[in-house]
Amino acid sequence: MKCLTEYLKFHTRSHRAYVHITPQVEQILGKSGIKEGMVLVSAMHITAGVYVNDNESGLIEDIDQWLEKLAPFRKDYKHHDTGEDNGDSHLKALLIHHEAIVPITAGKLDLGTWQRIFYAEFDGQRDKRVNGCILIPGSLAMAMARF
Repeated sequence: MKCLTEYLKFHTRSHRAYVHITPQVEQILGKSGIKEGMVLVSAMHITAGVYVNDNESGLIEDIDQWLEKLAPFRKDYKHHDTGEDNGDSHLKALLIHHEAIVPITAGKLDLGTWQRIFYAEFDGQRDKRVNGCILIPGSLAMAMARF
């Protein structure tokens, strides 16, 4: 299996942030030389996520408001009994999920017209990492050949 793994580092200025990372993932893909396969983009923190959607400011604001309605900041989360104060951040990350897989075709990310990759931070203002792993798994290549 051919693979290239690189790490993106973030330190957001705000507690919650949505960072467009498609260009950084495309750079990693360019270095890999991989023409067909997939890229796995994974947040390496339990209060952050990665998702694919439109890079439109109104939609990003809608996503943020939707997440805040579903998992609002409040003081009575059981998680806070441990001394932490970020229970809502964990729940928001669960809703977004921690990773996205994007196909690679002809050496390019095979995204839909408006699809872009985002890093979602829910407990920011400190250093965080995202893992970008581009690979051609042998078993997937064999399965695709048989399909």
